[in-house]
Amino acid sequence: MRSLPAAAALAAASVLLVACTASTPPPTSTVSAAGSVADVPDDRFTPVIGEVISVPRGVPTTDGRVHIAYELHLRNVTSQTATIASVDVLDQTGSSLERLDGDDVLPWVHVSGATAATRTLGPGQGALVWLDVVVDSMDALPTTLAHVVTLRFDPGALPIIPNEMTERLAVTTVDAAPAVVIGPPLEGAGWLNGNSCCTVTPHRAAVNPINGSLHAPERYAIDYVRLDDEGSFRDGPADDLSSYPYYGASILAVGDGPIVSMRFDLPEQTPGANPSGLTLDEYGGNHIVQDLGNGVYAFYAHLQTGNPVQVEVGQQLKKGEEIALLGNTGNTDSPHLHFHLMDSPSPLGSNGIPFVYDSFTLQGSITADDLDAGIDEGGPFTIDSGDAGSETDLYPIWLSVTDYPTPAK
Repeated sequence: MRSLPAAAALAAASVLLVACTASTPPPTSTVSAAGSVADVPDDRFTPVIGEVISVPRGVPTTDGRVHIAYELHLRNVTSQTATIASVDVLDQTGSSLERLDGDDVLPWVHVSGATAATRTLGPGQGALVWLDVVVDSMDALPTTLAHVVTLRFDPGALPIIPNEMTERLAVTTVDAAPAVVIGPPLEGAGWLNGNSCCTVTPHRAAVNPINGSLHAPERYAIDYVRLDDEGSFRDGPADDLSSYPYYGASILAVGDGPIVSMRFDLPEQTPGANPSGLTLDEYGGNHIVQDLGNGVYAFYAHLQTGNPVQVEVGQQLKKGEEIALLGNTGNTDSPHLHFHLMDSPSPLGSNGIPFVYDSFTLQGSITADDLDAGIDEGGPFTIDSGDAGSETDLYPIWLSVTDYPTPAK
């Protein structure tokens, strides 16, 4: 037994390889007992390793395309500094579906522990890369996705770690199942989707270390506020609940199924400021978790205290039934409904599932610049109605403004 010839370089990289080897180089093929020869693939050293958090799945959206939103988790397992030069997402044919190059990576990556935007991973550091692969239709979904990451190391550790190297990481299948079809959780006109897929909004960025692994429950979560005829969601002081005309709006069950958990004992927050001192189970505020069947759960959050709508755990809800009122409880700075689907009854320890609404009217959308400029004043926002119209079986993408029908009683 002896160490490999490159042991000095590996030690410099703080990588421990334990192996038994002969004095000759390892073979590239092996002979079976039957005498046949099988090729053995060349091993490749990957100082940055990676995995996807959950199997990607596509969803058709109101921008006329299908988005595959998911997360790539990278980890630098060496003592070198590694800078992400590019990330390329390839389909099963080797064609590039999305490429992030140079500083274009920055809005889509977060390095663990970093306090400023960076694409450099220190020794032992991890990073999350949010990916948004777009195709023309569900029929065009790739069957697999592979990630080709080019990295620059400072210093390198030759001959094992050059100053620049390209790694192929985290090959994953793509789930071809269609998005879950549900009814809207609200009714009426002017509901602005203020946070959701598929760029890196606060919800998409919310990847939680829960129970020993990473989870992305809010991948497709939506925060809803309601715009009035002038395009504003507030008509008075920011710290007054009565300034939000949609406060107390009816929350509707999006499908049939029982309530598996709920709480309604948390107080209303004073709007206009971020709350502090919340425990992990208080972030969703007052909420309902509903089992929609087939491993799909609906999460309705920040509901009004006390809930004048009488519901209980185990109650079988019907699609379109009123179940609660919109409130301002938990981790919220203004009244809104937080809604998402997930693959377990845990609001934080689950992964988000894509969904589409069966029927709604798209008013149009606002721009990110408009949102940034007007959010502190509550609007008004200008709605671009160029893509307005009646829609079925689509997910309303970030910054869309939608009208939802009143369910038949």
